[in-house]
Amino acid sequence: MSRTLAGMTHQHTEHPEDYFTREFWDERYSGEQVWSGNPNPHLVTYAAQLPPGTALDFGSGEGADAIWLAEQGWQVTAIDISPVALEGVSVRAERLGLALTCRQADAFEWSADQTYDLVSAQFMHLPRPALTRLHQELAASVGPGGTLLIVGHHPDDVGHAPEGTTFDDIRFTGDEVASTLDPAEWATIDGLRLEREWIDRDGRPAVAVDAVLRAVRRG
Repeated sequence: MSRTLAGMTHQHTEHPEDYFTREFWDERYSGEQVWSGNPNPHLVTYAAQLPPGTALDFGSGEGADAIWLAEQGWQVTAIDISPVALEGVSVRAERLGLALTCRQADAFEWSADQTYDLVSAQFMHLPRPALTRLHQELAASVGPGGTLLIVGHHPDDVGHAPEGTTFDDIRFTGDEVASTLDPAEWATIDGLRLEREWIDRDGRPAVAVDAVLRAVRRG
């Protein structure tokens, strides 16, 4: 997982509201690498089926998804709350000879201001009202014929909990997100429950249950 609020980590804190500040994430990304460095698997699966175009990676964290997309030929805009994280993404992209755009934004305040061929948000952990609003803005960012891909923890995924989160409603189903989209505006809307193998924080094989929303806007 390479996500935060614009990237939530698995870390305990006595002040959960700190999760939602730029200062918290700047400090978090100032130390050792937080995530695996691998792109999220559902993004790889679905984006590999698409012709490269413009892409928005919201909550880019350390940039594994954004860099992978750029390597596949996408014109990528990476958005995160942390300027420190985005500076790291820029440095890694430059070392790889990749061009991508980094923008700082707070998920509680960000609004759609342009459209993309692919909009991806992976494992965004927000209180439900803020998460619903973000999903609406992400949907508004999908251009004609474009794809919306939202992935999160499914309610069945009891063994893969985001540690330290105090909100009971951070989990959702693909169908819940699908229900917020107008079928008249989308050619396909798929709300999915997908299982995948992963290695847990103790190094043991485990199975995660993900909520996946994949929708294609009408052209």
